Amino acid sequence: MERAGKVLDLFGKRENMIHLFLGGAFVALSVRSMSQQNEIQALEAEKETLSKRNKAMKKAMWDWKQQLFREESENSSFPVPLSKLKSIYGDIISTTQQGVAGETVDSSSAKPKLVI
Repeated sequence: MERAGKVLDLFGKRENMIHLFLGGAFVALSVRSMSQQNEIQALEAEKETLSKRNKAMKKAMWDWKQQLFREESENSSFPVPLSKLKSIYGDIISTTQQGVAGETVDSSSAKPKLVI
């Protein structure tokens, strides 16, 4: 009974309740901040790996494109002419391009796709 009186006396004071609330809020914010910091570090590491992969893919695509241009210029019986390759890869900017189903698409309204 004596302990219950002390606990009630401790929690009964307004100042003690404010201190307990502020301490609990500090602990909760600290835990949340630590979890957010861990998440930020994981996202930064993922960003670095994705950036490296993206650069490697861009280089590979550039190399493939250059290889296609080389093969077409060296081999006159290449199935796709150089002008078609350049229009596919955007080296020649035309006002209209043929769509997949044969319809014409205005290149100014066509939006580039982001490949990740």
